[in-house]
Amino acid sequence: MKFSIFNPTTGEIQKELEASHPEELRTQFLVAQKAQKEWERLPYAKRAHVIERFASLLEENKEACARTLTLEMGKPFTQALNEVNATVTRVRWFIEHTEGWTQTETMWSDNSISEEISYEPLGVIGNISAWNYPYFVGTNVFIPALLTGNAVIYKPSEYTTLTGLKITELMQDAGIPEGLWVTAVGGKEVGEAMLELPLAGMFFTGSHRVGLHVNQKASKRLAKVGLELGGKDPVYICEDVNVEKAAASVADGAFYNAGQSCCAVERIYVHAAIYKEFLEHVTHFVQKIQVGDPMLRDTYLGPLARKEQLGYLQNQVEDALRKGARILAQQEKIPAKGWYYPPTVLVDVDHTMLIMQEESFGPIVGIQKVQDDREALDLMSETRYGLTAGIFTKSEERARKLLRNINTGTVYWNCCDRVSPHLPWSGRKDSGLGSTVSRLGIQAFVQPKAWHMRNP
Repeated sequence: MKFSIFNPTTGEIQKELEASHPEELRTQFLVAQKAQKEWERLPYAKRAHVIERFASLLEENKEACARTLTLEMGKPFTQALNEVNATVTRVRWFIEHTEGWTQTETMWSDNSISEEISYEPLGVIGNISAWNYPYFVGTNVFIPALLTGNAVIYKPSEYTTLTGLKITELMQDAGIPEGLWVTAVGGKEVGEAMLELPLAGMFFTGSHRVGLHVNQKASKRLAKVGLELGGKDPVYICEDVNVEKAAASVADGAFYNAGQSCCAVERIYVHAAIYKEFLEHVTHFVQKIQVGDPMLRDTYLGPLARKEQLGYLQNQVEDALRKGARILAQQEKIPAKGWYYPPTVLVDVDHTMLIMQEESFGPIVGIQKVQDDREALDLMSETRYGLTAGIFTKSEERARKLLRNINTGTVYWNCCDRVSPHLPWSGRKDSGLGSTVSRLGIQAFVQPKAWHMRNP
């Protein structure tokens, strides 16, 4: 069955591809099982050599990789290039740290007995990846999976399949053993076929709705599951900040990559004492946004990756306007052709409105005035999501006090919308299950074995 790859800048089909066949995937899975056993037996240095070669090839081909991403997803070329460069750095970080965090540990020993923990690969894992940061999000899964000795069946999003195929090409050129890496391309049907395979682990990035389905299917086999899902990430701006600096930081957190990020700022709460000034600076930021052809180097905001998201965002805006909100700022200079949505800021919002409750995943954001820290904390916590939350204030003590009481996997003080390989990326409540990156993200791809060794 064929499926189409669109260029969101023009709305036109740029390529048609043949989707993977379920029977073919079952055969490839059996081959991957055998290849995984051989890969696992290799010394870490040999596995790392292949992955380092992949990183070098990605670096050498970064402009072509970024261009592919821009043409099929609409991410501005400069931002796509930033993603590829950061991915190279991230891959090398995994190479440097994986071996040390998966070595056998002696937990107890005396003259008669030794107790140890070793770490073994899961086996063949599935990765249904995301389209918004396909290089970055994908490598957070399949790179530590490969380094720890697993085989990978990788399904790129149908919205960034050409990027996924580029990743596969580089993997093959890097010398990945035949059969160890399988690329499954297509839409929902291919994802369903993957869920029918007896995989040892399934790692998914996407919506909460699909994440629940993945978890339910995988749990029938007691397979290990990692879910990186959505968010409705709040930020609170206290009255003691540099208002101009805070407004620029938060606005960038809301509109970078057209707001198509699980940790994009989607709810802003501003202390009443600086509310008016903050709105002025945010308005100025929106008015300066360059919207247009994503291949131009000065473009900050390109088209949305998915045409259907245009109606979804418009519904959130219209719902808010019906309930008493008003548009504070909206970029009017957008191309007539392509899947563009104007960067939009709404004020006079409240939690009866969809824009303050449901994930937007686009260049719209609501700003709500609050009287004090207590009100801000209550509103920030009023959500079914738990991915990130941020506080802007001069006082670290104040920030820690507030952030300690917010049920999210990541918290920020005077920053937002960032991920570090040193720290786990994990969601709570409807934002996910398990962790990627950090020591925890590496150990997600191994299973412990307990050794009780008594001297004869």
